[in-house]
Amino acid sequence: MREIREKMAQLCRMAYAKDLLDSAGGNMTVKVPQGVLSSARYMGSQRQWQVNPEDFLLVDMEGNKLEGEGEISRETLMHLTVYKAFPKAGAVIHTHSKNIQVFVSAGVPIPPMTEQTDKFGPIGFTKAAPQHTQELGDVVVEALKPQEATLEKHAIAVLMPRHGSCIVATDLDGAYDALERIDRSAYYALMSRLLPGK
Repeated sequence: MREIREKMAQLCRMAYAKDLLDSAGGNMTVKVPQGVLSSARYMGSQRQWQVNPEDFLLVDMEGNKLEGEGEISRETLMHLTVYKAFPKAGAVIHTHSKNIQVFVSAGVPIPPMTEQTDKFGPIGFTKAAPQHTQELGDVVVEALKPQEATLEKHAIAVLMPRHGSCIVATDLDGAYDALERIDRSAYYALMSRLLPGK
């Protein structure tokens, strides 16, 4: 489990440096045999994602803290709802990524701009739901269910209106890879509008 914690810390620091995570929040979880490893609350606002392996909490599938210091992230409930609905899910990343958030705030799906993101198709939206609620977890699951058959092949993703993105994969590498690809696709879509004739 130490190796997973180290990888989570590395990716959180890297994601913040690349504007894939911000100080306003987001969180990362990985399913392990003992439960779920989760970034703690305030990792963005108080730590700017400069986290260490021991900063991740171990929680059970009901959201009870088993190990670690700090408060449980308020969006852990959404992650746990996803894990319960998708047995093959091994990692969930929720972000407010710089380029993705442009589409989130405008209510516009992210198109696949290159062959690197064709497999994801357009990244659409959940129904509106309050943050930090069971309802949010439920609408995320509802929106992702049509993509469940592809989860073994690659990550699946959805946008939450005026909130952020949720990416689900069988493992952490797959979730992070999809996050970078989808954020880049959002950037390409935005920048392509500056080209002549667009």
